[in-house]
Amino acid sequence: MKQGLLLWSPCYLSPPSFHSISLKTPSTKHTPRLAPISVSLDSTDTQVQLQKQLSARERRQLRNERRESKSGYNWREEVEERLIKKPKKRYTSWTEELNLDNLAHLGPQWWVVRVSRVRGLETAEVTARVLARNFPNIEFKIYTPAVQEKKKLKNGSISVKPRSLFPGCVFLRCVLNKEIHDFIRECDGVGGFVGSKVGNTKRQINKPRPVSVDDMEAIFRQAKVEQEKADKAFQVEQQRENALMSDKMNIEYNVDSNGVTSSVLDTKPKRQTKKKSDTVANGAKYSKQLVPGSKVRVLSGNFAEFIGSLKKLNRKTGKATVGFTLFGKETLVDLDVKDVVLETK
Repeated sequence: MKQGLLLWSPCYLSPPSFHSISLKTPSTKHTPRLAPISVSLDSTDTQVQLQKQLSARERRQLRNERRESKSGYNWREEVEERLIKKPKKRYTSWTEELNLDNLAHLGPQWWVVRVSRVRGLETAEVTARVLARNFPNIEFKIYTPAVQEKKKLKNGSISVKPRSLFPGCVFLRCVLNKEIHDFIRECDGVGGFVGSKVGNTKRQINKPRPVSVDDMEAIFRQAKVEQEKADKAFQVEQQRENALMSDKMNIEYNVDSNGVTSSVLDTKPKRQTKKKSDTVANGAKYSKQLVPGSKVRVLSGNFAEFIGSLKKLNRKTGKATVGFTLFGKETLVDLDVKDVVLETK
């Protein structure tokens, strides 16, 4: 029996993705004809071994033919576009990125300074005074978005209290460099600048990040809208209070046709079980009979028509201590003796 022949062709000039090995056995008189056997090698190890056998020029030629086989594809243009779009390095070294003096090249920008949420407005005023004193030649602006809320006190005066829209944040506009950055960080109540960390494992710093113009315009608009809402709410509250006061005055006093002012409340019937003269007479009659422990009734005052127990009686000062049962508990109240009469029922 003759041995089979192994036919192998690298086919590296054609674009198929795999190599085939065909094994053929010649037919004999004694053995039947067998179908050819094909084996496909798709493993990455085989491809790597085949590429290692090729020279650099052959691999480059194979790669170019594979690219050109795609219709409408130009690999040269793609490489040129990538080279054009590739951003250039902004800093030559990582230590140059940590230099805060490079922030001065951006010009005047808005920066966010972190302060205390409680004393943010006071910290902003102190920082502005210190900057003006130590850096008189630098132009800067400090902005704290706040709403001036107005409230009317009981004595009739109006108090104005600012309410911060962004607690813990103060906006600073200036040309920032390392000297000003370090000076502001050392001020009382300042926690630093809002930014991002830059550097590597050897050294990292928190580099300030400027606020865009669009964001600052949005903040200005929001502060204006909130201030208008607060002013409108205060005006509505003032109108409501004025209306209530005018209604109260109209109820208490009524002017008749003759120009004489009479009280409307006096014309309303009062709930009295007995006449006032009778109660005064009864008070004078039973004032001598009042003794601690007796049951008494209040004639006038906040506890009118209340019935309680007399605890103490001081005829010299004219005061009587009466105990009332309110909500299941006994409450002691000091009243005048003339406002208390003995309960006969």
